[in-house]
Amino acid sequence: MPFSPRRILFEDDHLLVVDKLSKELVVRGKGNVHKLPLLDLLKEDYPGLRAVHRLDFETSGALVFAKSKEALDAILKSDFAGWKKIYTTLVMGRMHKDIGVISQKLSARAKDVLVPAITHYRVLERFANSSLIEAKIETGRHHQIRRHLATLHHPLVCDDEYGHRKFNKVFTQEFGYKIFFLHASMIEFPHPISGEKVHIESPLPKTFAGIVKKLKSLC
Repeated sequence: MPFSPRRILFEDDHLLVVDKLSKELVVRGKGNVHKLPLLDLLKEDYPGLRAVHRLDFETSGALVFAKSKEALDAILKSDFAGWKKIYTTLVMGRMHKDIGVISQKLSARAKDVLVPAITHYRVLERFANSSLIEAKIETGRHHQIRRHLATLHHPLVCDDEYGHRKFNKVFTQEFGYKIFFLHASMIEFPHPISGEKVHIESPLPKTFAGIVKKLKSLC
C-alpha cells in the first residue's frame, strides 16, 4: 500500500515529519514483518532517509525523519536538546490531581539498572471511569509513559502489559476496541540547520477521537 501524502505533517530539504499509524513498525526488526515498515515505505520516495527517533508499534502520531546526513548528525550531536514531546492518552479511572510529575526511576532495557525518568501529566477531561490526559516526557525510557502511569494506578486503557486486564476486557466489550491509546500529538524542536523553532501537531486518529466522543456522551 503506497504512502499517502496526506500523512506528511512537515517537510523541507532536511526533515520529513509524518503521521505514524498505530500498529505500524518504524524500522525493520529481527523477526519477519507482515507489513512494510514505515522507513522502508518512505524510502521508495525518499532514498537515503534516516529515522531520527522511534515510536512504539502501538503508538501513533508525529514522527521525525532526516532527509540529509547533515541534519541527522546535528540532531544527534545536540543529544535532542530543546526537544519537547507531548502525548495524548486515555487512562483507567478518574485522576484526582489536575497536573502532576512522576519522577520514579525505571529499569533500563538491561533490567538490572535503574535510570532517571520524568513524566509530566495534565488532565484534559474526566469521564465516568477514565481520564483523557496529556503526558510530556523529559526522558525517553522504554515504555516510559505506560510504566509511569501504571505506578499511579492509572494505567493506559487496554494496556494488558502494564494495566488492569479485567477493566480492559469490560472496556473492549463496551466499545469494541482492544488497543491502548497513546498518540504523539505535539513535537517541538530547534531546526538542526536553521535553528528556528519547529512546532508540529498531529490530530487524534479518528478511532481515538470517536471513543472520546462516546465517553463524553455517557457523562
